[in-house]
Amino acid sequence: MRKLIEACPTCDSAKLSITEVTCDACGTQVRSRYSRCPFCSLTEDQQTFLLLFVRSRGNLKDLEKTLGVSYPTVRAKLDEIVERLAPPALTLIPTPASVPAIVPDPRQAVLARVQAGELSPAEALAWLSREQKP
Repeated sequence: MRKLIEACPTCDSAKLSITEVTCDACGTQVRSRYSRCPFCSLTEDQQTFLLLFVRSRGNLKDLEKTLGVSYPTVRAKLDEIVERLAPPALTLIPTPASVPAIVPDPRQAVLARVQAGELSPAEALAWLSREQKP
C-alpha cells in the first residue's frame, strides 16, 4: 500500500487536505476534511526507526546494537524525529506568582541518565555522593 503523498505534485506545497475515505469492504465513501496523522510526516527511515524504538521498549542501548550504530547516532535520529513531530510553538501562559515553580530533582535526572545508558551506575553513584556532601 502506498504512503500518502506529503506535498502537492503541482506546486510542492505541504498544505494538503485529506477529504475522502472509502471502506474497502463495502465501498462506502465519506467526504469531509481530515487531519493527517503526525507520524505520516515522517520519512520511511524515521518510521522504521520509531518501530524499532518501540520494539526495544525505548532502550537506546538495545537500539544501538540492533542498528549497529553509535549511541550518539541513535540519539541524534531520535532527536530528529522528536523535532519533526513537535507541534508548532505554543505561546506559554505565564504562571501566577502564587503557583510555586516545579524544580526537577537532580537525583532523578541522574537516574534517568543511567537508565538511558548515558551514565554508568558507578558514575551516577560518584555524582550522587558528591551532591550529598555539604
